[in-house]
Amino acid sequence: MSPSLLLTKDKSHTLYSEKYQAHYHSLYGSIEESVHVFISAGLYHLSRAGYSDITIFEMGFGSGLNAYLTHIASQRLELTINYHTIESDPLNAEITSNLNYDEVLGYPQKGFLEKLHQCAWEEEQSLSENFKVTKFNNQLHLHQHPISYDLIYYDAFAPSCQPELWTSEVHRTLYESLNPGGCLVTYCSQGQFKRTLKELGYVIEKLNGPAKKREMIRATKPKT
Repeated sequence: MSPSLLLTKDKSHTLYSEKYQAHYHSLYGSIEESVHVFISAGLYHLSRAGYSDITIFEMGFGSGLNAYLTHIASQRLELTINYHTIESDPLNAEITSNLNYDEVLGYPQKGFLEKLHQCAWEEEQSLSENFKVTKFNNQLHLHQHPISYDLIYYDAFAPSCQPELWTSEVHRTLYESLNPGGCLVTYCSQGQFKRTLKELGYVIEKLNGPAKKREMIRATKPKT
């Protein structure tokens, strides 16, 4: 069954997955959550640290919102982005054509979200002068990372929905794909997950979460 569209409190769409019995985003605001967790705590953080050419891996392409917001931010900050994203359950065109992020954001990049969803899988696409994207239709544990990353957006469904995506084995591979000094950002602050990240070698920061969520995580791979 295809996910169903719902409005969140900031008027932007999320989706509900019958397969995982979970929403794709916070009901308090899809855009608000994505900006807080991934753009502000991740992309802006690296930009402030002096990065201008950033490789990103996103777990969970979903609605394309994180990629869309990353492109908008990259134009404002004059960043060059190489964006890799993986999705095992792609949305169909009937759903993606009705997503309202353009309208809610005031058409800052009209047509870009549609371009993202129309990109062929497994092929690098240049969508603007400073933004390349490669989408992978695959399971994360089967994926071979072709490059290393500066930033990981970990946007999988919660451990209660997809426990296989929060294991030490999965995150060891991601840790090895991350450049020293790079970081992983996620909305999840589950105790066991934090212990897993620490055991792998990350330095953990507990940050304020979006909306009514108490905290989120930024995990950094030490430079030495």
